[in-house]
Amino acid sequence: QPWRSPGEPQAPFSLPAPCWPVECEVIQETIEHIEWVPPKPEPFCPPMGPEQALYPLGEEQGTVVYHSSPALQGSCFTRARVGGAPGPLSSPAAPLEGPQDTTLLFESRFESGNLQKAIKVGPYEYVLMLRPDLYTAKHTQWFYFRVQNTRQEPLYRFTIANMAKPKSLYGQGLQPLLYSQRDAQSHGIGWRRVGTDVRYYRGSVGEPPLFRLSWTVRFPHDSDTCFFAACYPYTYSDLQRYLRALAADPARSRCCTVQALCRSLAGNTVYLLTITSPGGAAGKRVVVASARVHPGESGGSWAMRGFLDFLLSTHEDAQLLRRLFVFKVVPMLNPDGVVVGNSRCSLAGRDPNRAYGKALPGSFPGVWHLRAMVQRVLAEREVVLYCDFHGHSRKNNVFMYGCDAGGDGTGTRLHQRVFPLMLSKNAPDKFSFSSCKYQVQKSKERTGRVSMWRLGVSHSYTLEVAFSGSTLGGRSSHFSVEDLESLGRLLCDTLLDFCDPAPAKLQQCLVEVDALLQRQMSREPGSGGSWSDVSPSELESSTSGSDSSVSDG
Repeated sequence: QPWRSPGEPQAPFSLPAPCWPVECEVIQETIEHIEWVPPKPEPFCPPMGPEQALYPLGEEQGTVVYHSSPALQGSCFTRARVGGAPGPLSSPAAPLEGPQDTTLLFESRFESGNLQKAIKVGPYEYVLMLRPDLYTAKHTQWFYFRVQNTRQEPLYRFTIANMAKPKSLYGQGLQPLLYSQRDAQSHGIGWRRVGTDVRYYRGSVGEPPLFRLSWTVRFPHDSDTCFFAACYPYTYSDLQRYLRALAADPARSRCCTVQALCRSLAGNTVYLLTITSPGGAAGKRVVVASARVHPGESGGSWAMRGFLDFLLSTHEDAQLLRRLFVFKVVPMLNPDGVVVGNSRCSLAGRDPNRAYGKALPGSFPGVWHLRAMVQRVLAEREVVLYCDFHGHSRKNNVFMYGCDAGGDGTGTRLHQRVFPLMLSKNAPDKFSFSSCKYQVQKSKERTGRVSMWRLGVSHSYTLEVAFSGSTLGGRSSHFSVEDLESLGRLLCDTLLDFCDPAPAKLQQCLVEVDALLQRQMSREPGSGGSWSDVSPSELESSTSGSDSSVSDG
């Protein structure tokens, strides 16, 4: 029942273990990490030039010390079970030859893990290969793996040799993340940025080209268990633990109902949260939010957690938001992709954020049921905002993509830009208004953002959170988990500004946007020129600094 009122007692919240495709081996150990915020911001590392010489990196140059590749039955998903492949596990890591053997022991067969192969090419140098998204041959970007048998003294070099994207923030100062189990247990230190001599460069001459990410690092301890990751991991089990704590909290669960929107292809629950003040939804407008349609964009989950934490808090603004609106939130649209460590796809082997409007419920259940729910809601009431939380691998800061098809009047087109402008005022050290885009390209018609807008959600956005950090407000540093979570609260602040019944803030922002665009188009502010004759692409080229072909992450 989509409008069941929060405040009614909920059934005890059960947490089934994640389902995996039967081809995937899964280790029994539970992988959990402590949360920690560095005492000061972690600066970007100085960008290094790309490698000049293309030297071969492969099995011929060294020894395979780890190889884990699911034996995919055919080219498509067939069935899943809790715990993945039945029977005893294989041993993908080469055994150590004795206590003097300094070879690292690699492992990635855990939730959200991704590493397919490790090749030792020197005493402390390794070439790594990522596993493509399951049932595809591409989308290598997300990595998350464990190393054991570390030594503190030597300088190690790691090179991931099959990255898919031609451009990356690793070429602009982004560093990988490291987690030391010893530091977590002894000093309460969690994920931190590491790596010197970080380089990102083309690594093959063939087609499609592959790219290399290379870095050097010293481990903090001998004989430690460490993890590397592309961004702070946030797994399906992390979400389930969050929802279990929420259901066990009498105060928060009074204003939040947790339901199953649907089941994924593997049978994992796609959760739907309905948040509003107890006493019903009559007369309230609706806000819809979603995250993790792309599993490798884990920063979106941390921003979503900050959004939920604030919305369910006792803060007076949160109470006001719950009185004013009904929030329909899908915190993890693609749980299967998150479980198996994909970068972009679901187990259908396709990008779900290119499947809205044409998807069959059996192929892309998450996006089909989300769109169907929004359609049902729109039949009864106004949806004031849709926001889909993403991560971005090529542009710094936080920014938004909206919808301006060019056919609307000046007022409507300016209005599309007001919410992002307000968010930039509330988050001046994180959010870049000048990086926002509003063009509706043909290739983006099947995205959540454009699909919801076509249904009739007048303000429909993708929130893009850089994998790296901020260059704004005097910063030049990586985002911490705290930074990412603060975006959720700032989004709530902005929603109140945007829907303020007193029109002063809205009018001021409309004037600002108009003046900004007039300036960009070399018109006199206040000249009153009509925007109906200006195409979105003209505005894009003036107001944004990056190629629109790389929109939406």
